[in-house]
Amino acid sequence: MGYPLIQTVLFSFDNSNGQFVGLQNYSSVLDGADTVNVANLPWPPPLGTLVHNALWISIHLPLSLFAGLWLALILREVRGSSIVKSAIFLGMVTPMIVGGVILRFLLESGVGIVPAFFGLIGLQSLNINWMVNRDTVLLGLVFGSVWLWTGFSLIVYSAGLTTIPREYFEAAKIDGASTLKTFLRVTFPLLKPITLVVVTMTVLWELKIFDIVYIATGASGGPSLGPGGGAADVLALQAWRYAFIGFDFGRAAVVATILTLLTLVATVSTISYMARR
Repeated sequence: MGYPLIQTVLFSFDNSNGQFVGLQNYSSVLDGADTVNVANLPWPPPLGTLVHNALWISIHLPLSLFAGLWLALILREVRGSSIVKSAIFLGMVTPMIVGGVILRFLLESGVGIVPAFFGLIGLQSLNINWMVNRDTVLLGLVFGSVWLWTGFSLIVYSAGLTTIPREYFEAAKIDGASTLKTFLRVTFPLLKPITLVVVTMTVLWELKIFDIVYIATGASGGPSLGPGGGAADVLALQAWRYAFIGFDFGRAAVVATILTLLTLVATVSTISYMARR
C-alpha cells in the first residue's frame, strides 16, 4: 500500500512525458484551466467534480442515514423483520455496476418507472429521460442510489439498538417521556458512536463513487454543461478519464492525491474520536 501511494504523489509532479513540473499540475487542475477533450466534448475540471461529490454527501448522506435509522427503529419489534431487513440489504450487496444499469433504466423515459410516475401525476416536465437532461441527471443518480446504501445503515443501526439496555426505555416510559422525547434523549445519544461509523463509511463511499456514474452515464459523466462539462461527473471518474482517455497520469495522480487526502481526513477524524471515548 505504501509504495503505490508514494508513487502516486510523485506522479502528480510530472507531466505526461514524465518530466518534473512541480505544482503545475495542481495549479491547472484546481483552477480549472485544463480540460480533457474526447470527441470534442469538454470535461469539467476536478474542482467542479468536487462540487458534485459534495452534493452527493449533502443529499445522499442524510437520506440514507435517517432512512436506515427509521427502518431499524420501526422493525425492532416487528415479527419477521429479518426478512424485511434482508430484502432492504439486497441493495447493499448488489454490484454497483448492476446498480448503475438499474438506475439507468429506472430513469429512462418510455421504460423507467420514475418518469412514468411523474407523467402519471401530471408533472410532464419530469416525464423525460433523466440521464440525458443536465438538470436531472445528478439528482437522479443521487436519489436513486439511496436504496443501494440504506441497507448498510439499517443493519448497523439494528445492531446498535441491541446494545441499549431495555431498562433505559422502561425508565423513560415510567417518567412519562413521549416516543419522540425518548428517541431524542435516550436512543439517539446512545447511538452516537454508531452514527459516527455510518457517517464515516457513507462519506468515504460518496467520495470514491465511480461505477454507478460510469455505467449510468456511459463514462461521460452525464450531458455536457458547455464549458463546465459533465453534469454528473465525480472525482474518481475524472481521474479515470485523465489517466485512460487522455493518458495524462500526472493530472490523474493529482485528482487521486486530492481524493486520498479527503478520505484520510474523514478516517483520521473518526479514529481520533473513537480513541477519545
